[in-house]
Amino acid sequence: MNSLFYQHLKEIIPEERILLEEPMSKHTSFRVGGPARYFVRPRNAEEISSMLHYFQLIDKEYYILGNGSNLLVSDQGYRGVIIEIGQEMDGICVDRETIICGGGALLSRVAHSALNAGLTGLEFASGIPGSIGGAVVMNAGAYGGEMKQIIKTATVVAADGTIMVLSNEELELGYRTSVLKKQPLVCVEAVLALANGDAEQIRMRMEELKDQRKKKQPLEYPSAGSTFKRPEGHFAGKLIMDAGLSGLSIGGAKVSEKHCGFIINTGNASAADIKDLIDEVIELVAQRFQVRLEPEICMLGDF
Repeated sequence: MNSLFYQHLKEIIPEERILLEEPMSKHTSFRVGGPARYFVRPRNAEEISSMLHYFQLIDKEYYILGNGSNLLVSDQGYRGVIIEIGQEMDGICVDRETIICGGGALLSRVAHSALNAGLTGLEFASGIPGSIGGAVVMNAGAYGGEMKQIIKTATVVAADGTIMVLSNEELELGYRTSVLKKQPLVCVEAVLALANGDAEQIRMRMEELKDQRKKKQPLEYPSAGSTFKRPEGHFAGKLIMDAGLSGLSIGGAKVSEKHCGFIINTGNASAADIKDLIDEVIELVAQRFQVRLEPEICMLGDF
């Protein structure tokens, strides 16, 4: 252990919120991944600001973790610092037609808070297994809705520790991207602008989308949701199915027969299995259709 670094880290984050050699399989929806050398759980923007400022001074590598629902960590793990924006920063406050939520708040919880307040606009997100912070980074969307439609502002921390509030326009939200994807910015809070609606209609829409997900997605297996971005003019799942790759497996990783756009962990997959299967699918689809799929999930560590 770098004792000097650890001692300084403990001056910023209390020791009880610093974990050493923490298995990342406990923190990703794929349920795979080796240990993180340092795993920290900040409670506010100020702690994150102090950490990032310090890390920049010493050129320390770090990664911002949300709910781990869009992440594949290598079997060797990660030797830098994992900063989890999670339960320590998951507050939700409803103020008339506005919801103010911490970066660690789960989308499903925020959507249900909107339902309880009779607010519409967030139904699409009720089944997305991610956090607000991750949703802002990726401009998460489903069933015709996306975060771009409802975000008013987001509070972010820059790599030098500067805390800023960005408007919807400044977030540069696009298909599965944002300014946070292009620059080292950390989302610590988001303000969502919704509209008054009929609670029963909102509930019915959420139930309808829940039923669609159950029917079409392999929710019974660990995965990271849709593995590939939607290629222009095509659907990734259909290309994979038409290439005859339904059920293709490497080790414990498998192309779901229920939805070919999902690569699942059947129970004993390694991160290497999943990465190898992703690469194999990309190559076989490219050979068949001259379309090169691009992974939607983030990959961390050495593969």
